[in-house]
Amino acid sequence: MISRQLATDLRDAGLAWTPSKGDWFVIPDHGLDELEFVVSDMVVETRRMAFDRQLLAFNGTTEWAMDTLAASEALWLPREDQLRDVLGEAFMGLEYIPGEAPGYAVSMLLGDTEQRFVDVDVESAYARAVLGLLTYG
Repeated sequence: MISRQLATDLRDAGLAWTPSKGDWFVIPDHGLDELEFVVSDMVVETRRMAFDRQLLAFNGTTEWAMDTLAASEALWLPREDQLRDVLGEAFMGLEYIPGEAPGYAVSMLLGDTEQRFVDVDVESAYARAVLGLLTYG
């Protein structure tokens, strides 16, 4: 999962979000800063019962749930596949960079020039490439 700062940078650069099932997001500035949420049709909780028995509880809502929240107040944490989709035909490849500080590089074509965007994990490298695409020009 990309960092909240990288997600903020993507949003500020103009990455639009249409919430759909499976999307991860956070809710800053509402006292829920440390929690991560996922868009889902139903809430599923794990519950520990006697004798270390675990249950999955299917709930329509939870007691502390907010009634509504404008999507613009949430901060989307796009997944690797969503970031790759944004790159579209500009995407050229993903490369593992071995070494003492391993990471990943995403190569893409911006105009007539190949650019590489490097970070420690795949999703963050894709996010940096999307930032490059959004700010190109």
